[in-house]
Amino acid sequence: MSVMDIGQLNSSLPLRPLYVIHGEEDLLRIEALDTLRLAAKQQGYLNREVYTADSANFDWNELLQSAGSVGLFADLKLLEIHIPNGKPGKNGGDALQTLAENLPEDTTVIVVLPKLERVQTQAKWFGALAQHGVVLEAKAVNGAALAPWIRGRLQQQNLEIEADALALFAERVEGNLLAAKQEIDKLALLHPPGHLVNMADAEAAVANVARFDVFQLAGAWMSGDTARVSRLLEGLEADGEEPVLLLWAVVEDIRSLIRLTAALKQGQSVQSVRNSLRLWGDKQTLAPMAVKRINIGRLLAALQDCAKIDRIIKGAEEGNAWAEFKNLVSGLAA
Repeated sequence: MSVMDIGQLNSSLPLRPLYVIHGEEDLLRIEALDTLRLAAKQQGYLNREVYTADSANFDWNELLQSAGSVGLFADLKLLEIHIPNGKPGKNGGDALQTLAENLPEDTTVIVVLPKLERVQTQAKWFGALAQHGVVLEAKAVNGAALAPWIRGRLQQQNLEIEADALALFAERVEGNLLAAKQEIDKLALLHPPGHLVNMADAEAAVANVARFDVFQLAGAWMSGDTARVSRLLEGLEADGEEPVLLLWAVVEDIRSLIRLTAALKQGQSVQSVRNSLRLWGDKQTLAPMAVKRINIGRLLAALQDCAKIDRIIKGAEEGNAWAEFKNLVSGLAA
């Protein structure tokens, strides 16, 4: 498998026969595709064909025939295959595997996918694409990675930023990378090259467009980041999120931590129980940190609190579900 850092992609690199773009950050996927299109234009790929497999009726045989066809003047061809739901189905999977193993000459193929689940990345079709192509993963940019990303993008615009202004910027755009880019472009229009963006500049120019989700919340409370937990909870409540889904996710994570605590006491390693406890992605490092900080008694008590909140949500007990949920998660982070 050839994996390339999506941030290192640039249009001056010679094109490879096959690229696979996937991941959860829409902005990074869009930018990667635009960069490859620009590279193709600069390198003489005059023929471009785009296929979007967005239904079960998509004709994969037609795509394979097109991939293998040669134009009248043997022009270099850019072939884009977009799979919006990331699920090509059996026929599509077989076609992608065949294509990857028989890449046409004078053609660069780009397969564009959304964020994939583990079962999809382990499928034969994805394995074949990864084996024969270059994989570009648009990973989430949040938490501690967001501020350096913003600073780097500002520097590309020949702008610098003060530390407190950067913290405000990151807080206002967290979870919304596309909006972050728009705010960076706005600052570049408002200020001359070499300008040092200060707190007043950031307050005036950067809109509060933060977008939060349950996965960010899990990372925050497991790592013990109380300030971020508070900010995420306020954002989720303001966005109209119902506590029922959030509660379910927290319950699952607490149960995983209880089982991980027991496994570690029995001498097992995190790696040996990773799959059974669904400790994937950041949770591989966050969960062991959490069990060192939160003892088993607190975890069991937290489950009791979750049961109480569940009864409140269902109307079986009086109380404010959001207030109780905030107390629960803040307590786990403390």
